[in-house]
Amino acid sequence: MTPWTTVIKPKTGIFDIDLSELWRYRDLVFMFVHRDFVAQYKQTILGPLWFLLQPLFSTIIFTIIFSNVARIPTDNVPPFLFYMAGTVVWGYFSNCFNATSTTFVTNAAIFGKVYFPRLVMPLSTVISRFIMFAIQFVFFLVFYGYFLAKGAPLAPNTWIFALPLLLLQMALMGLGFGVLISSLTTKYRDLTFLVSFGVQLWMYATPIVYPLSQVPEKYRLLMYCNPMTVVVEMFRFSFLGQGTINLLSIGLSWAVTLGVLGLGVVLFSRVEKTFMDTV
Repeated sequence: MTPWTTVIKPKTGIFDIDLSELWRYRDLVFMFVHRDFVAQYKQTILGPLWFLLQPLFSTIIFTIIFSNVARIPTDNVPPFLFYMAGTVVWGYFSNCFNATSTTFVTNAAIFGKVYFPRLVMPLSTVISRFIMFAIQFVFFLVFYGYFLAKGAPLAPNTWIFALPLLLLQMALMGLGFGVLISSLTTKYRDLTFLVSFGVQLWMYATPIVYPLSQVPEKYRLLMYCNPMTVVVEMFRFSFLGQGTINLLSIGLSWAVTLGVLGLGVVLFSRVEKTFMDTV
């Protein structure tokens, strides 16, 4: 008798999560990554150029409104570069969050037909959005090199080597918040309508269009409870030489990130057992 090569059995406990399955299904992950990346702008006229036009237009609008009209200071950093740094970083997180927050709703048809680890879908989304971020990051470096060549007061430093950790944190944060909301939307569909609105409000609660140095001291702790605050400030500090960071805030940011990720994965694993009855 030929032994079984694969055994599929129901998950019974809340913490019955087999993350090793994701590695065994890695080919499927990368297939979905390719699908997401290619299909997103497949039938558009400009195609992948939208990856560059989105942060460029946002940066131009922020520069005109918040720098030229509202006169918000940018800590002696060229406003265009200041806003582009924040836009590129925030864009990766918000894209991951928005896309993964509808995992169960948008993939209900395929989930109901074939078995594979459901975490494959949000994980592939985070990876495909990373490719978009890489393109936009190179675009940012082009402008960065231009301003650096013109003698702008920029002070890149050794914090640049922490960039991989920042990217990892943004990916884990987007995945954690996304699967958490996705799990809740199977029962509370109202959250679907609140996500895009909530992300916009979250952006203004993060120092994207203003530096953290402009926030009164009494509100700093509240700002640090937002894990994206440290990510944005560290990114700007490493490349531009201006930013407000400390080890305590970094630790708090990672604690929130890992806490939300753990809660999201556990809830996601629990909901996937019965979500077809409610979606």
